[in-house]
Amino acid sequence: MLGIRSPEDIVRMRQAVREHAIGQGFSLVDQTKIVTAASELARNIINYGGGGEMTLIPLSEGLRKGLKLVFSDAGPGIPDIELAMKDGYTTGGGMGLGLGGAKRLSSEFSIESKVGAGTRVTITRWK
Repeated sequence: MLGIRSPEDIVRMRQAVREHAIGQGFSLVDQTKIVTAASELARNIINYGGGGEMTLIPLSEGLRKGLKLVFSDAGPGIPDIELAMKDGYTTGGGMGLGLGGAKRLSSEFSIESKVGAGTRVTITRWK
């Protein structure tokens, strides 16, 4: 579990995700996709969730290998997940590609959020 509270934490998290992706045998393209998705979600934790954490879980199903990343915070939550997933929607002045972009870069994506209690986003990338 890695705490995500500052830009420096994002750098450390990116390095950890890349190292595990390499260890799982990911191609450079797949490494880049999961690291980029992780960066977007970590930035969201800092910008909107007041900080949080990321848990990294290496996966192995027979010959298939992957990485599952769970991002969670105890921030204000997302009142309208469907709206937040739309490209171009932002509450913070960014490009509004964070959640939708992370979903497109992942093999599997899920999001749970409760207003006043925080958000949990889980992504999986298979090799």
